[in-house]
Amino acid sequence: MTDDRPVEDGWPADGGGGSTDGWPTGDDRTTTDEDDPADAGGRPTTDDGSSTADGDQPAEDDDQRTADDRTPDDDPGYRVLGIPKRGQLRLLDLRSFEPVVTAAEGHEAPVGELRPGYLIDAELDWSSAEPTVHSVAVRRPTLYAFADEAEPIFEAARETWTDALAADEPMNSRVTRNTDSEVNGAVYVFAESGPNATFEEFRDGTRPLEPLVDRVNDSDGPAPREVFVLRPPEEEFVVVTIALRKGGQFADALRETYDLPRPPEPLA
Repeated sequence: MTDDRPVEDGWPADGGGGSTDGWPTGDDRTTTDEDDPADAGGRPTTDDGSSTADGDQPAEDDDQRTADDRTPDDDPGYRVLGIPKRGQLRLLDLRSFEPVVTAAEGHEAPVGELRPGYLIDAELDWSSAEPTVHSVAVRRPTLYAFADEAEPIFEAARETWTDALAADEPMNSRVTRNTDSEVNGAVYVFAESGPNATFEEFRDGTRPLEPLVDRVNDSDGPAPREVFVLRPPEEEFVVVTIALRKGGQFADALRETYDLPRPPEPLA
């Protein structure tokens, strides 16, 4: 049986470095084993894809188009960031890249069945100070999960951070592989810039995870993912790990290690 726990591996394209503000640039862009001809661009794209990973055939869904399929007039949708309290949503508007917090009641759509990480199409009613959700459709059921004081941080992540410190860089990245040497994910490390700063910025959308998801999709092909944001007890750095295959062994291992049960997904 394949062991899908992460093992260390270098990320060929970025040489252990990152941009000075902690965000990837075209020069330090991550790839898998083959060079990726897609544009690295510093600005996030607006979709996290529609196929499956690890050699599975792409899902057939005419309504789930990638960013390259859309015209400038198309609505890029929203990313569900979290559920601050019952009935309320925190969304990232993928046109403006500004967080939006909805009202806690008055919705016509089943907002309680959405999950953090989902890419959605939504119609918002802005007739009040806090918008309500008139309608919603899940475009891509990616899942986000957050764990503070997470331990143990797996070896590949710690070594990636050690390499970042040695290079005096605020971020670093590499791919992870299973014991059959198949790429099963990507790990990024970022310096924690203050009490709760980087970790909380990822959680509340001030610092979107979108560019990291997009980079994986550019390299591996678009698909639903599972994204884990981990901060160890010493709070020196933050780990963002993207499991290529939603529901795969790597994602399952991370959920078990950090006690992050997969939520029920009635809309997925």
